Amino acid sequence: MAHLCGLCLALRADHGQFARIVTNYDGLIVSVLTEAQTGATPAGRRTAGPCPLRAMRTAPVAKGEGARLAAAVSLVLASAKVRDHVADRDGLLARRPVAAAARRVAAGWDRAGARTGAALGFDTALLVDAVDRQTGIETLAGPGTPLLTVTEPTETATAAAFAHTAVLAGKPQNAAPLAEAGRLFGRLAHLLDAVEDREADAASGAWNPLTVTGTPLTEARRLCDDALHGIRLALREAEFTDGQLVHVLLAHELRRSVDRAFGTSSCSHTGLEVPQGSFGPPPGNPYGPTPGNPYGPTPGGPAAPPPPRPPRDRRGLIAGCLVWAGLACTCQMCCGTFEDPWSRERREGLCNDCGDCCEACDCCGQCGEGCCCCGDSCGCDC
Repeated sequence: MAHLCGLCLALRADHGQFARIVTNYDGLIVSVLTEAQTGATPAGRRTAGPCPLRAMRTAPVAKGEGARLAAAVSLVLASAKVRDHVADRDGLLARRPVAAAARRVAAGWDRAGARTGAALGFDTALLVDAVDRQTGIETLAGPGTPLLTVTEPTETATAAAFAHTAVLAGKPQNAAPLAEAGRLFGRLAHLLDAVEDREADAASGAWNPLTVTGTPLTEARRLCDDALHGIRLALREAEFTDGQLVHVLLAHELRRSVDRAFGTSSCSHTGLEVPQGSFGPPPGNPYGPTPGNPYGPTPGGPAAPPPPRPPRDRRGLIAGCLVWAGLACTCQMCCGTFEDPWSRERREGLCNDCGDCCEACDCCGQCGEGCCCCGDSCGCDC
């Protein structure tokens, strides 16, 4: 969240309020990589003011060259995405006045990203050139075209961004392995987007690389798994001052993203793949007496009532709805621990239960330090 908010605020500081619309989770990886190589320092954080997306609380957020590079990359890639939608005449962009306005916005983002990139020694023309080649490649692609030919521009763009984090961190020896990790990250991003949009694109007649090239899902999954393995190998060759968050995001969360896209489940360490829903509830009565539970039913008598909870200040209806919207927009209600918008009680996200994964592969035992499946600290060498 510190890096996500840092990216958002860097966009506002350098390019105005409207630029914050391009804030995205993929872009914050650039900020994370920069800090992982330099190490977290007090100078790399600042306290941001209250924000609805943080339940109106202040928070420490990332600042500095990593966040600014993430902002520049996000602007240029968002501009490319807008132009791509204009070319495909998607939705309202099929209307000429709307398409013309979208082109002007995209051109402004290109110039803004170029200015910030130049201040950081990064030539965003590499990204623009890669994106421009994408349209020509898609026009020429057809049945039998190798899928990696279609993903090459995205790979080139992300490789350049990842490699420049080594320059900002003063560790040029990391440029080559991070470029390789970025290339494979771009491939994964492109493939997962194609897999997730395949049915919707088929229904709307939109261009999809899997459909156009005739690539089956089994081949797409193989390419994704190869990319995951390659990213891990590349990260091993890079030198990090504190690479824990990089490991969680690029080793574990990427694996979970692949599993979600293909509807499977696997452990990040063993790669063991199982169908979703293979793990049912534990046998027996979950509400029966359990050792050490003073509030469960006891033989021969009623259950003892739990101690009363201390009173909490409840939010009003409108304030609670605003906080709920912020939590939903930032995915905290799905993937994290959050405060109930109205009662302020701590809640667990819908996807925060890692018990099935731990039982399936005993990854907690392999790591020795916490559970890798739920993103805790991990001492494994994967």
